[in-house]
Amino acid sequence: VQLQASGGGLVQAGGSLRLSCAASGRTFSSHIMGWFRQAPGKEREFVACIRWGGGRTYYSDSVKGRFAVSRDNAKNTMYLQMNSLKPEDTAVYYCARALRYGEHPSNYNYWGQGTQVTVSS
Repeated sequence: VQLQASGGGLVQAGGSLRLSCAASGRTFSSHIMGWFRQAPGKEREFVACIRWGGGRTYYSDSVKGRFAVSRDNAKNTMYLQMNSLKPEDTAVYYCARALRYGEHPSNYNYWGQGTQVTVSS
C-alpha cells in the first residue's frame, strides 16, 4: 500500500484547505484511514479518521466542528476538509492506514509522506 498526501499550503487564519490522500496498491475497503499532524517540537497527534466501509468518522476535540474527513471509494482517496483554520493548526499532516481503531500512531501501519499546512495570523 502506498499513500500520497497532497493539498497543503499557506492560508490565512479563518481560511480553508482540503487535503487529499490517494492510495495505491491493495484496496482498503475494510480498513480505517486516518489523518495525523505533527508540529515542530511536538509529538504526532491524531486529527480524524474514517471507517472505509461504513463511513463513520471520528475527530479530535481540537478540530471537531471545523474539519471533516470523507472518502471516495471509486478513487481510493480520502479527504480532509479544513475550515476556520487557526495558527495552531500549522503542522505537517499525514494520512495513514490503521491496523485497528485507535488514536495513537502505533495503531497505524502505512503512512503517507506528509503535506505542510501553514496558517498565518
